[in-house]
Amino acid sequence: MTNRGSKHYFQEYHADIAVIGGGTGGCAAALAAAKSGKTVIMTEETEWIGGQFTSQAVPPDEHPWIEQFGCTRTYRQFRDGVRDYYRQHFPLSAEARSSLYLNPGNGGVSRLCHEPRAALAVLQAMLAPYVHSGRLRILTRHRVESASVDGDDIRSVTLRNTATGELAEITASYFLDATECGDLLPLAGAEYVTGAESVSQTGEPHAVDGDPLPQDMQSFTYCFAMDYIEDQDHTIARPEQYSFWRQYQADFWPDRLLSWSGVRPHTLEPISYELFEGTNRYPLFYYRRIIDSRNFEKGVYPSSITLVNWPQNDYWLGSIIDVSEEDRERHLRDAKQLSLSLLYWLQTEAPRPDGGQGYPGLRLRKDVVGTEDGLAMYPYIRESRRIKAEYTVLEQHVSTACRPDGKAEPFDDSVGIGCYRIDLHPSTGNRHYIDISSLPFQIPLGSLIPIRMNNLLPACKNLGVTHITNGCYRLHPVEWNIGEAAGHLASYCVDRGLRPREVRNREAELRDFQRLLSGSGIELTWPAVHPV
Repeated sequence: MTNRGSKHYFQEYHADIAVIGGGTGGCAAALAAAKSGKTVIMTEETEWIGGQFTSQAVPPDEHPWIEQFGCTRTYRQFRDGVRDYYRQHFPLSAEARSSLYLNPGNGGVSRLCHEPRAALAVLQAMLAPYVHSGRLRILTRHRVESASVDGDDIRSVTLRNTATGELAEITASYFLDATECGDLLPLAGAEYVTGAESVSQTGEPHAVDGDPLPQDMQSFTYCFAMDYIEDQDHTIARPEQYSFWRQYQADFWPDRLLSWSGVRPHTLEPISYELFEGTNRYPLFYYRRIIDSRNFEKGVYPSSITLVNWPQNDYWLGSIIDVSEEDRERHLRDAKQLSLSLLYWLQTEAPRPDGGQGYPGLRLRKDVVGTEDGLAMYPYIRESRRIKAEYTVLEQHVSTACRPDGKAEPFDDSVGIGCYRIDLHPSTGNRHYIDISSLPFQIPLGSLIPIRMNNLLPACKNLGVTHITNGCYRLHPVEWNIGEAAGHLASYCVDRGLRPREVRNREAELRDFQRLLSGSGIELTWPAVHPV
């Protein structure tokens, strides 16, 4: 440890590759780089690596073919690892144990709904050989603060330990930004975009008219877990902002936000929800249920557990990107208050099918998300800063309506594939859902290469996409593929003394790199499939 002043100490680290941010893409990037023989440092702002899977507590959103194809080999290993975690350590029911495609929660959103702690255990196990050997060092509770840049190259990055206040400096040959909001980009002076582009910039049918809106971003959400003990009262203290949120209704929403009313995202038609199954309304407890107690021997779980990431706790009253620290903290606090107010409303006032009000037996499961307030360690971030890239994926490349041949734009420099509808939640500009059909797509290498910086790569949702196409490139298996490709790209460049743009723009290098990806289990093209 080297003293760098009277107030703080610097811990100095060096690695071939530094992955700043330990989310879904960051873990995949670190795994790929470590497997490639590189020394790696991965940092993470929260206590848990895993991002969407863990600290944000979001069960995976995936495409219809995920059990057969359409993801990387390591992503499939992660999915298999989650199932094996439950098979090996939990007393499953006979039916669940015999299920080839065990879904611990049997939730409606995914073929694999599971607890955040299960995902954390599997990710830690996947990375364990490289952590134990010393090739990979993971620094949790470290938030990036600054970057030292020489021309078009990052020389070092400084982080602060959020628990101790101590500083750490990392030097590396390559820096991968896998932070949830693209936090390294402005610190490094990299060119980037935020918010909604205009039609004049991108020509996208669903871009905004007039000037671009850099502060118009998708809502974010503080998720939480709850179960239901019917004969008990687990009502939380009335949240400070409950009066506000109880009355709040956006101009574009059919009713108060805290109600059973919502809309179908693709048609914007009003619909009604219910909490549990048994009516003709969609049951929200089932939606993101992460534990179905029926999958386990009687008594293991006193109740099924659901993850609350619903339309009612999407926060769209302000952005937390490129705003003052005061505004950022205010919006984070208000978003937490919205989620707690939703829970309190459910416990005390939510209309029941029997004519009563409230479900006091709903219990906030703080242990499931690992926090004292019971809310996820980090908000679910749908939209990040995005690099200005050598190639930017547009709506015209992937939208079903824009592709009369029924195929997404083919990318000769593909480094992976993904599939999801173009799904944008209500935005901080108070604009409604944009939810449109898309085609299974590729991830072009050009979208991972900044227009100027040499040794900076995006490794999650911060690649070269737009406000619109971010809506289908932001989901778990796609983010994993982006991170994994970035980790391999940095390793490839270290081995050969190349820059990423040289790999893309030299035919022989591109083909060699794509062969490496294919050999590593990354699918570069889709078989014949249908739109989603």
